[in-house]
Amino acid sequence: MIDAERIAVLTGAGISTASGIPDFRGPQGLWTKNPAAQAMFDIDEYVASRAVRVEAWKHRLAAPAWSAEPNPGHLALVELERQGRLTGLITQNVDGLHQKAGSSPGLVHELHGTVWQVDCLECARRIPMADILPRLEAGDDDPACEVCGGILKSATVSFGQSLDPRVLDAAVAATEAAEVFLAVGTSLQVYPAAGLCDIALRTGKPLIILNAEPTPYDEQATTVLRTPIETTLPGLVT
Repeated sequence: MIDAERIAVLTGAGISTASGIPDFRGPQGLWTKNPAAQAMFDIDEYVASRAVRVEAWKHRLAAPAWSAEPNPGHLALVELERQGRLTGLITQNVDGLHQKAGSSPGLVHELHGTVWQVDCLECARRIPMADILPRLEAGDDDPACEVCGGILKSATVSFGQSLDPRVLDAAVAATEAAEVFLAVGTSLQVYPAAGLCDIALRTGKPLIILNAEPTPYDEQATTVLRTPIETTLPGLVT
């Protein structure tokens, strides 16, 4: 168990693999198995190519997030919040499983957005993904905004897009307020999310990493664990 009263947690795709959502860079990750799929996550490619958008919408329609359920890793962080020891749950995930598990929306900082909403890149209108999925099922392979005709995209942050500064500020504040920084299921290769580790280290906070694969921060971490998240995390925080 982590002996600290204030803990900031950063989660990545690895916490959701036990819920049936594949990660990106692991041995069975989406980009590992299909490097060309990265084009779907690049904003320039997405805007420029209808073919890329069609593939992206196919991918979204088949996304396991719609039926996935939280696993014991997600539930352990709900318990950490219940204990009053969580300063913030910062996530790189877009699947919404932390909220589905019961984490308070105000404590969940979604750095990379959410797949449950859709943005129009022209008029900035935001609508529920649930309004778009029936259009895909009906054969609309590149749905356009019904208001302005603009390109639609899930409300996730693609490569080439900026993070919401308000979300990033909240993540930094949660990190600074903590005694310990815990990184779970993240390769710590994507910034500025990985940079939160630098903030923790710079201020002398212990850094604990729970991840299946090595990360660039392992040598600086206080503790590195390679064990399964869904069985290890409950014991760490409860």
